[in-house]
Amino acid sequence: MAGGRGERFWPKSRADKPKQFLTLADDKKTMLQLTVERILPLVRLEDIFIATGQSYRALVHEQLPELPVENILCEPVGKNTAPCIGLGAVHMEKRYRDAVMFVLPSDHLVTRQDVFLDTLADAAALAEDGQNLVTLGIPPDSPETGYGYIKIKNGGLGSGAYEVERFVEKPDLETAREYLATGNYLWNSGMFVWKVSTILNRLEQYLPEIYKGLCRIKAAVGTPDEQQVLRKEFAEFRPESIDYGVMEKADQIHTLSGGFGWDDVGSWLAVERLKKPDGQGNVMAGNVIGIDTRNSIIQGEKRLIAMVGVENLIVVDTEDALLVCGKAHTGEIKRVLEELKVRKIQV
Repeated sequence: MAGGRGERFWPKSRADKPKQFLTLADDKKTMLQLTVERILPLVRLEDIFIATGQSYRALVHEQLPELPVENILCEPVGKNTAPCIGLGAVHMEKRYRDAVMFVLPSDHLVTRQDVFLDTLADAAALAEDGQNLVTLGIPPDSPETGYGYIKIKNGGLGSGAYEVERFVEKPDLETAREYLATGNYLWNSGMFVWKVSTILNRLEQYLPEIYKGLCRIKAAVGTPDEQQVLRKEFAEFRPESIDYGVMEKADQIHTLSGGFGWDDVGSWLAVERLKKPDGQGNVMAGNVIGIDTRNSIIQGEKRLIAMVGVENLIVVDTEDALLVCGKAHTGEIKRVLEELKVRKIQV
């Protein structure tokens, strides 16, 4: 899934080049490229599909030139994850009839690839057994309020697998501390594994109108009317997340606890986890001078940035915008974008 806007990474992440197409780690590869590279030991390149927005087709092709162009699935308009995943599923059904399907966001990072691949292989085996829906959960190491959680049933199934009791929304801090203390909750990573037939059956059961539209899209694939039907059906879909639309209602849900060094790179604070801070706790890039500057993230380009006597700041400079933000307020960057939209300023 590569259609997100990455708004919390403004001003680097923009409408014309969002986070998944940026290079944020030291290896000089974009997050999309890293996601594809990560799964190649398990999945052939010709069996990888990228679901993205129509305006990002060229970016996907530029960053993944060897990917078959027909594997770039362009949504006419974003309608959240359920239609996105359904679009991938009907294309896979058209080509393979049935297969195990990995659903992966394109803007996550993983530091332990061998463990990640082993976890995916275990998840695939579990997904092949009947009509199981499998999600990857992350053992929490802090009372995080920015993630949804998965409550697991007592008693594992082996290989780090558990039955899911329920999904819960992003909690407040006190509730998150309670979740952490019980040991019965995992972070919801938004990564899923299931058979194509399994997810289509669940979409038919819980989101029948979206399922019917997806069937019409599948019937039109390869015909002169394909794009017209795709636009028409997506225009009529209601926005629906796979979590709310399917996972919170379905049975036979399992999760695997994944200790593979996962990071969803959800805000500028993630840069501190991706790059080693200097002796003063700063992560600096670009033409930067820091004097008596501590625990700050400074990302520049060509212009000189001089920081004197400050701490706990995020400073991001681009050609046409400068962000200065206290580290405790990264979640409010979206308010800047809302104000820019009110002022009709292109972001």
